[in-house]
Amino acid sequence: MKKLYISTVAATLLLAASCKTDFENSTEDVVVTSGEANFSKYVSLGNSLTAGYRDGALYADGQNESYPSMIAKQMQSAGGGEFKQPLMPDNNGGLLLTLPTGNIQIADTKRVITGFSGGTPTIAFANDNKAATISNTVLTGPFNNMGVPGAKVSHLLAHGYGNVQGILAKTANPYFVRFASSPTTSVIQDFLAQKPTFFSLWIGNNDALLYALAGADDTVEKLTPADQFGTYYNLLVSQIKTSGAKGVIANIPNVTTIPSLTTVPYNPLTAKLLGKGDVNVGNATIDQLNSSLYGPLNQILTALGAGDRIKPLSKTTTNPLLIFDESLPNLGNAITTAALASGNPQLMALAPYLGATYGRARQAKSTDLIPLTTSASIGTAATLPPGIPASLSARGVAYPFEDKYIVTSTEATAIDTAINSYNVIIKKAADDNGYAFVDANAKMVELNSASGIQWDGVRYSAKFVTGGAFSLDGVHLTGRGYAIIANEFLKAINTKYKSNLPMISPNSYSGVTFP
Repeated sequence: MKKLYISTVAATLLLAASCKTDFENSTEDVVVTSGEANFSKYVSLGNSLTAGYRDGALYADGQNESYPSMIAKQMQSAGGGEFKQPLMPDNNGGLLLTLPTGNIQIADTKRVITGFSGGTPTIAFANDNKAATISNTVLTGPFNNMGVPGAKVSHLLAHGYGNVQGILAKTANPYFVRFASSPTTSVIQDFLAQKPTFFSLWIGNNDALLYALAGADDTVEKLTPADQFGTYYNLLVSQIKTSGAKGVIANIPNVTTIPSLTTVPYNPLTAKLLGKGDVNVGNATIDQLNSSLYGPLNQILTALGAGDRIKPLSKTTTNPLLIFDESLPNLGNAITTAALASGNPQLMALAPYLGATYGRARQAKSTDLIPLTTSASIGTAATLPPGIPASLSARGVAYPFEDKYIVTSTEATAIDTAINSYNVIIKKAADDNGYAFVDANAKMVELNSASGIQWDGVRYSAKFVTGGAFSLDGVHLTGRGYAIIANEFLKAINTKYKSNLPMISPNSYSGVTFP
């Protein structure tokens, strides 16, 4: 289990405000027509957002509330056909890979709320994080929902992306392995083989999202360069074009505004938190930390003209996390020199360590982003060299959080710039090829606004847990959130192709499940 450092939440999602609805079409009394489109064979392309992934896993109930399945139901009253999905066999999610030596788990089960402590939800893995689904099992297709969790744009073009032999090497995807027509096929090849009459495409999030969730650490994930993104995206759309199908394309929401990156505050450290032993600081108090670390470092850094990097901890206000920022000039040698010259035996003994560890350290700022997954690591013990006091081992408190734990403001700007470039490419591809276009990024902006959006008196926002739109992983949507997106697709389809598919009521679908 883990406790998230977020503000108090209420035990309800239905925050009624008024009877106003922010969607244009009623779900009742609509004469349904297909207009200029043919919905008889609808196939959706995308990643986890298309697959119905939520709560950190792919599971059956989530798939049944995927936005393409909702769209397909509306299409069925206008000549739409059957919509098959590669359903998981249970509602826990998670994946096992069968090897000659036995099964190994390669994906976690879903997250669930197990209770509340002081208004803060306690989140754990379902079924004690024991997965039962074997990814090696190939289902009989074809399937209309071709959303592949974890896929980037280039992956939809890659032959062998469904080859089980490539899972551990990460040249293949275990979710596509489950429904690929052969080990050598590609996602786009299986799409074209179905001869779709209509398609939806929502892809590109992972080209930036995976990098952001990895703390923008280039050694863990790469941010796809815009020119490379454009090459792959345009190649993908050109292949879709050969099908002759009409369709709808969506752009990418700004991933730095999702709950997974905006929920945990940059300054969660309080005297109460540190004093009760909830964080492993070697039983050091704030006074001791200030005396042995923060105070001396502040004095040294102030003399070097960088005193704003690290300031003493406060007992009366919240304190920022301590982080590593690779964009800072490295003051390590200067810190070591100053510590050796201090005349303080304790500092002199630690001088080489202080320089090596805090040369690019600083306290977090409000513009830095702390991923939800980092929350569980606050205060965990880093491995220190022999002779270094244990009180200096607590990550984010006395030991700077490594790059993979934090998205700095500089990194967030780079991510935003890349996504803006991606979205220019996506919009141009839709316009140049005559497809309907969904501005999913604008909908995210609306969800992030103070008012959010409403349906029949229920307000939805991007707030974690209580907002109703995002699931427990802070990245993927709830059934209600997917219904909001489905309506954006339906509106775009109706506008472009003169159809009259009815809107969906988000209130009819599931949100976050409380114990």
